[in-house]
Amino acid sequence: MIIVLKPRISKKEERAVLDEIRKLGYTPHVMRGVARTVIGAIGDELTHANLETLAAQFPQAVESVMPIQKRYKLVSREAHPSASTIRVREHVIGGRKLHVMAGPCSVEGEKQLLTVAEAVKAAGATVLRGGAFKPRTSPYEFQGLGEKGLKLLDKARRMTGLAVITELLSEQHVELVAEYTDIIQIGARNAQNFQLLIAAAKTGKPILLKRGLSMKIEEWLLAGEYVLANENPNLMFCERGIRTFETYTRNTLDLSTVPIIKHESHCPIVIDPSQGVGRADLVTTMCKGAVAMGADALLIEVHPNPAEAWSDGAQQVTLDGFAQLMRALQPFITAAGRE
Repeated sequence: MIIVLKPRISKKEERAVLDEIRKLGYTPHVMRGVARTVIGAIGDELTHANLETLAAQFPQAVESVMPIQKRYKLVSREAHPSASTIRVREHVIGGRKLHVMAGPCSVEGEKQLLTVAEAVKAAGATVLRGGAFKPRTSPYEFQGLGEKGLKLLDKARRMTGLAVITELLSEQHVELVAEYTDIIQIGARNAQNFQLLIAAAKTGKPILLKRGLSMKIEEWLLAGEYVLANENPNLMFCERGIRTFETYTRNTLDLSTVPIIKHESHCPIVIDPSQGVGRADLVTTMCKGAVAMGADALLIEVHPNPAEAWSDGAQQVTLDGFAQLMRALQPFITAAGRE
């Protein structure tokens, strides 16, 4: 159920409503907007009391009570009709500005990372991406530098002022990763690792949730529900391509998820064209499509010398290629009404 509170009510009145919701067997989740405060009440409506009486019980505080039929409740537009924005340091993701998160697939060393960080910032990126812990298909492939990689990302952040996003693979690394990053990425292979999602959510850090390799959109939205249900409203969905029968590209980048997520959820939507197609020569075109569709941010892999990359070299654009990509996006950003 969704309870919409009236504007300018007192804290005492709000607490009375929350106490009554708990008394009736529901768990309240408060979402504060500019003009309205909304409470998502989670519980089994078949076994618990009907909350629709709250409007009559608290006429001075409750504006309306609405049932939600969809399985995903807190991430839905019904729960939060206006689009959410997420603050990452001085940046706001989900607003008018299009954000670009860029950097190497894997952190390989200080020189490589700092070179990329300086180049992507100069070209207009606001967030530095880089993998310190790498989920590889083969146990014999490079698994990342671990804590050393995190410290290098932190150094790049301090030197450039860029925010940092990196992937969390294990519950045992939650505190470590949270210490060094501004955004925690949950990758495709862990998109339904619910205990990891809960642990990540409890850090309070913004969470970027990638779509699983064969994940239906409803499953993706329900995975995101785990983040909001654990008191973390800072969720971004990231489309990174799904596994289909097609082999011409690494994955099939489903750009239809942009309007679908915008329709179904209030959370920002990010597109990862690098993983999405697995080919550097297609990345710019897919970025143009994502911007035109209304994506809130892009996640792009960049490397000084992709031929020598320790992971996924074929999908990483060069430093010059990234600068050209950013220039090529300008007309599309303007046409989409973004900055």
